[in-house]
Amino acid sequence: MRPDRFLKLRRVLDRRQPDLTVLMERVNKTHNFSAILRNCDAAGVLEAHAVPPDRGLDLHSDTSGGTAKWIRVHRHPDGPSAIRFLQGEGFQVVAAHPGPRAVDFRKVDFTRPTALLMGAELYGVSPEALKLCDVTAVIPMMGMVRSLNVSVAAALLLYEAMRQREIRGMYDPPSRLPADRYAETLFEWAHPELASRCRLRGLPYPKLGEEGQIVGSLEGLRRPDDSVPGDSASADSVPQEPLPTEAADPQGKSRTESHPEGERR
Repeated sequence: MRPDRFLKLRRVLDRRQPDLTVLMERVNKTHNFSAILRNCDAAGVLEAHAVPPDRGLDLHSDTSGGTAKWIRVHRHPDGPSAIRFLQGEGFQVVAAHPGPRAVDFRKVDFTRPTALLMGAELYGVSPEALKLCDVTAVIPMMGMVRSLNVSVAAALLLYEAMRQREIRGMYDPPSRLPADRYAETLFEWAHPELASRCRLRGLPYPKLGEEGQIVGSLEGLRRPDDSVPGDSASADSVPQEPLPTEAADPQGKSRTESHPEGERR
């Protein structure tokens, strides 16, 4: 791990927002799902949530820009259970959906813990999910079409949230993540393969030095083909792989991890 690379990881993680997320309800076009994740990364979202369409959920590598490594996606069986889970975690759920009760998205208070609900292309948010939302927001349209592309709408909402939060100083250091979660996420970003091995073997993550190097012994974590001298190693001496929560399958697609309602890993 190069010191400058590790410093960049820390700068990005310092700005991650643990109380801003996006819930995608059956967004079924791969490029839209991937583009929304890219928007999330740009706006400092720590994690995203998704209700996958019937055919499954994949990432489009050209559109996502590699963001699968930086945004963990939690999968839910349906919209209502996902909304109840997020509300139980203290989030207000803001549905991007036109209707008689919808307010201009710029009038929503996004400095509160917020989950943005984005519906499927063509059909929007499901009626069952809409009934449970705390707020419905609309993006004003001046033309003939009724709505924007779902990834474009998500970008507008996220950047309004970012604008409000920047004014409030919510992106300023120190990080708003709890210290243990910060350290865990930083290790997973800096040393994804070692993090995977630790989880598989039930071992705690080794500590990191000031420049991202592994401090201490790697006993129990080496593979037979690792050429790691001594009792410590850097990321440069261990092959890298995607995080297991976004692990690549043999076809080069990405998988998201699944959580029953109310469960968080």
